Amino acid sequence: MKNIYRNIFVVSILIGVVFFSCSKDFLETDPQGQFSEEGLTNPAGVEGILLGAYSMLDGFGLENQSGWNGTIENWVFGGVVSDDAYKGTDAGDQPEQSFLETFDFQATNLHIRNKWRAIYKGIARSNDAINTLKQVEDISDARRAQIIAEARFLRGFYHFEARKMWRKAPYIDDETFDLGDLESTKVPNDKEIWPNIEADFEAAMNVLPESQTEVGRPTKWAAMAFLAKAKMFQGWDPQSGAANIGKLSEAKPLLEDIITLGGYSLVPTFEENFLVGRRNNEESIFEIQYSISSATTQAANEGTTLNYPYTDPWGCCGFYQPSQNLVNAYRTDANGLPLLDTFNNEDVTSDEGIALNATFTPYQNPLDPRLDHTVGRRGILFKGYKIHNRDFIRDQAYAGPYSPKKHIAEPAFFGIGPNPRLSANNYRIMRLGMVILWLAEVEVELGNLERARGLVNQIRTRAANPDGFVPRAIQGTDRNDFTIIDGEPAANYVINTYNSSWTDQDVARKAVRMENRLEFAMEGHRFFDLQRWGVAESVMTQYLSVEKTKRSYLSSAQFQKGVHEFFPVPLEAIERSFKDGQPTLVQDPAFP
Repeated sequence: MKNIYRNIFVVSILIGVVFFSCSKDFLETDPQGQFSEEGLTNPAGVEGILLGAYSMLDGFGLENQSGWNGTIENWVFGGVVSDDAYKGTDAGDQPEQSFLETFDFQATNLHIRNKWRAIYKGIARSNDAINTLKQVEDISDARRAQIIAEARFLRGFYHFEARKMWRKAPYIDDETFDLGDLESTKVPNDKEIWPNIEADFEAAMNVLPESQTEVGRPTKWAAMAFLAKAKMFQGWDPQSGAANIGKLSEAKPLLEDIITLGGYSLVPTFEENFLVGRRNNEESIFEIQYSISSATTQAANEGTTLNYPYTDPWGCCGFYQPSQNLVNAYRTDANGLPLLDTFNNEDVTSDEGIALNATFTPYQNPLDPRLDHTVGRRGILFKGYKIHNRDFIRDQAYAGPYSPKKHIAEPAFFGIGPNPRLSANNYRIMRLGMVILWLAEVEVELGNLERARGLVNQIRTRAANPDGFVPRAIQGTDRNDFTIIDGEPAANYVINTYNSSWTDQDVARKAVRMENRLEFAMEGHRFFDLQRWGVAESVMTQYLSVEKTKRSYLSSAQFQKGVHEFFPVPLEAIERSFKDGQPTLVQDPAFP
């Protein structure tokens, strides 16, 4: 989809939102090599504009902007800002991420600005598709309805991303948006936009088919899942953590329908959700599609290009390193259950400060096997490439000894394009495992603890499948040589289901939330989960109190309740929103 759109340069690349202003002469001049608006008011033209709206799903595509600023993987805003990960690399690299990691949120931070730009460009393209369609006559009623439904799904998706980021995000619909009037998108951000987001997903859900012939287009089930997710995000007060039973009750039948009627099933092993060879599998509800060939890299996953080990065969860049806190969360007791309250009382052994050629003994106590599909650590085979060692890390003393792992393509799909850090490994932004654990969250709050236990056990049963354990590998004489020992796991994996009845709601809640972390760590969701549960301040304060003893640069970091659950509205957005002498956008009161 992305390649098609990028070869059809249409007028809709003008974002039409508060960031851009141009001279009147420019707007009145037909740019060379572009299609006119009139040339797009036909079936082919509107389909091209719709593909343009899809092309922004990865958050990449703005001129003169690094892809990782707006990437949909949210590894900065959902990961580095959370207890899952450090910024990584070294102290001087991408300092704006360092400010975010230490909760120095500034409205002038370019990462925040560029995330806004990427989201609202996607919104502009979605509205442009709907408005252009209004001028197209020779198209079937069925296809017209489908285009509107897909565009509304995308518009809801982009606004959802905005509302996760900002307490005060504006909503822009097709009636407001006018491609020819840059003033049209200067709308106030003084209203709650969750109802608008829900309306877009519900409208899409009622029209979209149950399956699509082209992967990457949303189905009825995808729209239903995102509608349920929007309700889950309203299911708790971000400040108090109090449950909104009404919203959770609204989410429940949607989640139930996806599980019982959607035709999805959990893939047999946890790892399969992160393999190029298992894209769009039976668990997947909606994926951000990537592709790569020797001829083009335009549609590859550019947003994660910094998140690779600092060693060959990737050669760069060492960002987004898992935290010690996250690694410790995968410790289990002798019965194979998570240590809900005490996981961080002991560190999983690392090789920090241990030489490349020195003897090292990995942690011998019980661990959840999902750790070694999520994190690269010393002595463990790294996704079939070679055994992880300290040469994977740019600066251990600064950012710790661990590497991220899930997004990296397996060796069979490596080296297709000229940049070794680009691949066709899709981002699974919505899958059945998420739906199952959201339903477990709902059941806990509704008091149905045994139902919640059964749902969590589905996820844990899959994680315990020994076919998915990382195998033990023995280092050869060369750094790149290893021998796999058949049938022998890489670590002391001990994982089991919860076999005793849940009778305490607080304990059940902790168990479900811990499962959520273990299953989806390093996928860019963690900070937003802490936000929606209303526990960000308590979790991050506890996290920082320990991490400050390990990472000195965190010594000044402090999470302030009522402030740092969201990000400030970009200053440039406010400055460019002036209309009739006044800005239409206002800053979040938490950031005076």
